[in-house]
Amino acid sequence: QVQLVESGGGLVQAGDSLRLSCVASGWSFSGYAVGWFRQAPGKEREFAAAILRSGVATYYGNSVKGRFTISRDNAKNTVYLQMNSLKPEDTAVYLCAAGQPDDMATAKLYAYWGQGTQVTVSS
Repeated sequence: QVQLVESGGGLVQAGDSLRLSCVASGWSFSGYAVGWFRQAPGKEREFAAAILRSGVATYYGNSVKGRFTISRDNAKNTVYLQMNSLKPEDTAVYLCAAGQPDDMATAKLYAYWGQGTQVTVSS
């Protein structure tokens, strides 16, 4: 059964850091690109970051560039999202996705999705 499981979310204060993890369960996603998206209540799903299957190239949304870092450990079947200098506007459910998208920032091009982990940043 193909599963992606996110963890690491929580309630933090502005300026704090969190590291999210996305683990592939029951399959290997070493052959897939992995992206992180976020969705706040009443808002559209927003691209945060993505990493190619090799890990050589990474991509970031403008709102997180310079503060978030995506990385992967294919041996552990895990992708990480290190989030620094968190802001209240980063509050959202963070979801990881795997696929072979032509455009890394387009959510509908990813085939597999996790359930998400909540990140709440207080001011």
